[in-house]
Order: sequence, then structure tokens, then C-alpha cells
Amino acid sequence: MPRKGYAMNEITRRDPVFGPMERLFGGMLREPIFTELATIDEGSLALDVADDGENIVVKASLPGYKREDVALEVNDGVLTISAKKDETREESSERFYRRERRSGSVSRRIALPTAVEQDDADAELIDGVLTLKLPKAASVRPRRIEIK
Repeated sequence: MPRKGYAMNEITRRDPVFGPMERLFGGMLREPIFTELATIDEGSLALDVADDGENIVVKASLPGYKREDVALEVNDGVLTISAKKDETREESSERFYRRERRSGSVSRRIALPTAVEQDDADAELIDGVLTLKLPKAASVRPRRIEIK
């Protein structure tokens, strides 16, 4: 006879070996952080995204890249940053010859947290740090309401 307040269909079978692990990982995967990972976030470039009230500010580390090596694009609320460099250096002497070729690329696609005015964006690359300021769209900026 079931206890008061419990129905027979609420009885679950527990596996003594894997049961604790199932409860641990099952609960962890239901956490909000794991359910929100479905947003666009692709690539290998480390970056910071912040909101200063008027702008979405994106900072990315691009050491060794020049301004002409970097491409930025905003399309349908998705920011794409890509950078590619190709560097060749040769050294030779009487007994020694060496050629070093370094190339590399990084990229990142990330969904922006709000609508932005991409035509008014400002970007600068100083000392290997790309700083991109994307003004928020007027429709999503906070507005002060005066009390009458």
C-alpha cells in the first residue's frame, strides 16, 4: 500500500552503481547555463563582450595581427571576427640557410546580445587588442521617463 500522498507510478528504480552519477549529471545538464548554450558561439578567438549602456563593447586579443589582417562583419545580429596572417622570413650565410614561414588564422562568430547600429560601429586595433564599439539600436536603449 502506497504512503499517503504518493502514487504507485511515482516509484522509480535506482541503479546502485550508476544511480548517483545519473542524478549528478542529469541535474547538471538541466542547469540554465547548459540550456543557453544553443546560441551562436563559434570559433577559437578569445573575446570579452560588455554593455556600457550605450554600446556593446567587444574586445579581442589579436597579438601580431595588423589592421589589414582583420575582417569584421555584423549580419542578422551575429558578429564575425576573422584574422589571417602569412609571414615569410629568409636568412642565409656561407654555411647556413634557413627559411621560416609562419601563418595562422583565428575567427569567432557570436550572437550579439541586442540589436545594434552596425553602420555607426567604431573599431580600433592597438597593441594587439581589437576594441569594437557597436552602438545599441535606438529601440533597445534605455530611456529616462519623466514623472509629471
